[in-house]
This record gives sequence, C-alpha cells and structure tokens, in this order.
Amino acid sequence: MSQSLHLYINNQTPNVFFKGEGGKHGSLWSNGRSNQMKLLVKEKPKPKAKATMLSQHAAVPTEIPTHWYNIIADLPIKPPPPLHPKTFQPLHPQDLSHLFPDELIKQETTNERFILIPDEVVDIYRLWRPTPLLRAKRLEKLLDTPARIYYKYEGVSPAGSHKPNTAVPQVWYNAQQGVKNIVTETGAGQWGSSLAFATSLFGLNCEVWQVRASYDQKPYRKMMMQTWGATVHPSPSDITESGRRILKMDPSSPGSLGIAISEAVEVAANNEDTKYCLGSVLNHVLLHQTVIGEECIQQMEALGETPDVIIGCTGGGSNFGGLCFPFIREKLKGKINPVIRAVEPTACPSLTRGVYAYDYGDTAQLTPLMKMHTLGHDFIPDPIHSGGLRYHGMAPLISHIYELGFMEAIAIPQIECFQGAIQFARSEGLIPAPEPTHAIAAAIREALHCKESGESKVILMAMCGHGHFDLPAYEKYLQGAMVDLSFSEDKIQASLANVPHMS
Repeated sequence: MSQSLHLYINNQTPNVFFKGEGGKHGSLWSNGRSNQMKLLVKEKPKPKAKATMLSQHAAVPTEIPTHWYNIIADLPIKPPPPLHPKTFQPLHPQDLSHLFPDELIKQETTNERFILIPDEVVDIYRLWRPTPLLRAKRLEKLLDTPARIYYKYEGVSPAGSHKPNTAVPQVWYNAQQGVKNIVTETGAGQWGSSLAFATSLFGLNCEVWQVRASYDQKPYRKMMMQTWGATVHPSPSDITESGRRILKMDPSSPGSLGIAISEAVEVAANNEDTKYCLGSVLNHVLLHQTVIGEECIQQMEALGETPDVIIGCTGGGSNFGGLCFPFIREKLKGKINPVIRAVEPTACPSLTRGVYAYDYGDTAQLTPLMKMHTLGHDFIPDPIHSGGLRYHGMAPLISHIYELGFMEAIAIPQIECFQGAIQFARSEGLIPAPEPTHAIAAAIREALHCKESGESKVILMAMCGHGHFDLPAYEKYLQGAMVDLSFSEDKIQASLANVPHMS
C-alpha cells in the first residue's frame, strides 16, 4: 500500500529519502521542471512465507555439519580390534601405513567422539550438501497408509550417491601427505565414480578395479570414471597375481568385491607412491558418512518429527551407518527409541545368514582380519543388479552394534525391491539405484503394516543414490525377465569352512 502527498513550494529541492516506524519508508523528490514536490510513503511488503517440506515437499533448511561423529566413543562395549593377517595379533597403526595416510589411520583407530571436518572438504561438500530430507506424500497416498514416510536423498551429489562424502576427505588427506596415486575397487561403480571425481579435484591419479559383473552391466559408470580421468579394469584381471589366480580357476568368473579389493590392495602394497582407498566397511569411512545422519537430525527436529523406524540398505554398511549412527547416539541417550533396520539382498545375506567371526576383508587374504558378520572371504554372490551390496562381510562397527542389539536386519529378494522401486518412481518421480530399492521395499512393508494396524508411524529411510545408470536393470524387470537370485547353502558352507578359526 502507498500514499502520496503533494506539496507546492517555490524553490527546487533535491531528493530526500527517509525510513519510518513499522517498516514504512519513502522519498521526497522534485522533477526539476516545476515547483511541485511529491512525498511518497510505502509500507514494507510482508515477507513471503518460506516453503516447508510438509507443504511443498521442499528440503528442510539445515547446515552442513562441522564435525564427523564417531559412535565408538558412546558404545558401552568397544568393538574387537582388527588383527594382523599373518600374526593374528591385534593390529598396530603402523601396520596400515602402506595402505593409508597417517590421518586416516588415526581416524580408523580413534575413540574421540567428534572429528573436525577440514574447511577444504566442507568447501567441496557445498556442491551438494546439505542434502534434502523429503516426505513421500504421494507414495503414502498410493499405499493408503497412515504412516508418514521420509527419505534422506543422497543422489544429488556429483556422482549420484552418498559415496563422495568419504571419497573427498580420503583423497584430501592423501593429497596432504603428498600421495600421487590412488587405487581402489568398486562394485556397481558408485564408489569408483566418487573416487574418480575426488581425485580429479585434487590432481591425483586414480586406478579402479570394477567387479566384472557390474563392469558389464553398467558401462556408463565406467565411462563416468573415465571422464573424471580414472583408469578402469574389470576384476578379476590379468594385471595382478590375485586376479590371474582367480581367472585360472574360473576364466568366466563374475568377480566379487573381495576379489577386486585383493587386486587393488596388491598394487598399493607393491608401490610406495600408491595408497589404497576403500568405499565402505572401515571405521573412518563410516565416520565420514555421518554427515548424513547429523543433517537429518537437524531436519527432523525442524519438522517436529521423531522417527519410529529407520531403514537403510546394507552392503558394506557405509550408507546405513552414515544415517543411523547419529540416531543411535540419541537412542543411547534415551532421547528417542526408534527401531533401526538394516536391509540386505537375499543373494548376499551377511547379517542375517553369515557368522560373526574374524575374517579377511578380501579373497586373497591380504587385508587385516576383522570381526564381522561374514559369508566367508571366498564367497562369490550371484550377479544381482545391486552390485554395491555384493560384499561377503558387513562393516565391523555395524556387526558389533547388531550383536549388541541396537538394530535388526532383514533380507529381501530383488523382484520385490524393484516392485517397490517402480511404485516409488511413479509416485515420487525419482528413479532409485538398485541398492536403496531394498530400503524402499522394507519401508513399503512397514507402511502397509501401519495400514493394517492403524498406526501413524514416522518411517525414515536412506535413499542413497539415483538409478540413472542402472536402467538396464529396470528394463529387465519391466520385461519380466528378472529372477530372484538366492544363495546356495552348500556354497555358503563351503566358503564359511575357510573362515579362520580363532580362539
């Protein structure tokens, strides 16, 4: 609203601006051609209402965390230590120096509760963080459920998943120590893409061994890595001794993450100018991923919501731990009491069917032994479309927390997962990667249970990446050609027979 007052004077007056009470402001001015002065008074416009997630599905405002959270500091019983692969004695930090830079070794072994995120890492995080927390209102309507379903979406990162959350700091710490060459393995290619992205920013060389089954299924992931400057090999390859040994036994081997890890670790161990980066499983990797959960706690509090059920897919465990660990901290404090549920594929059920034992992280037995839920380091799962969930073991920290009873686990076959993915894509618009379809399927199960019981639970799930490079898997599902792949009991028992027997 504005009001005008006309004044008639004999002398010209320059423009005069003023500000009054209640946000009113205005000006006194002359047109320079007459003796007419005009006083224009305006009221300050009312601010536009901020879009909220509940009304418009928008992201809840939050800030990038300043620290990573280390759950070990708050566990009532500390996890068992890793063991040296040759002596079977507790590992010393210096035993890892041929693989990792000093700062990452410190993070791997620390009991400190919070670790400061370097400013240089935060600057790069700003490309995609904070990530949105969204309510799946259209999916709720489709399911006709009283439950409220939220998902923390990590697919907005440059690589399309949560993996850059740890790739960037890992490469930064290596660069700080003067490392020039980085090697790694990757399954579906999310981790390899993320590491290639990070090394391109810091000028390091990147070499990736991608599991053969995924190398063939997902050519655009390979191209993505190459675009960022990485060299990509199918695994098993004839470049390494461990790869040649596998190919000799099975020339058509589909590969596994355990085999690919062996190849990358072998190269790092034999070259002083080269270090190894891992995309999941290890403590420092899960540490970096807690930016997900720390943000999500802020976002849920801003909405006045408390999750009753928290769901995430698990392969090695980094996505699941990244979301859930900060919430487990609050659970241990007695502030909240959600059910925390891990979901894995029936073809590689390390938590639900594996044994909790010391085992190697790779097929060639080059890595330290870790106390974890394992199907045996020799286990090669069938080539399901969720290549990122085809690891024989679960992160030691998640395995330990599972043993303490702070979480639960289920396994779901891939056809049910893709059914849920189609429902999600056609209601929410986002096409999920095959890995988080497991979380979606479990969330749908929970939401339908709420429909039967009448409970209006708050379901929070991890949506760890998009499926833009996984469309051949969707094609197979839509054509009715997808089959459920399960494990062979004989195959698992044969693999478990090779797990080291520790007293």
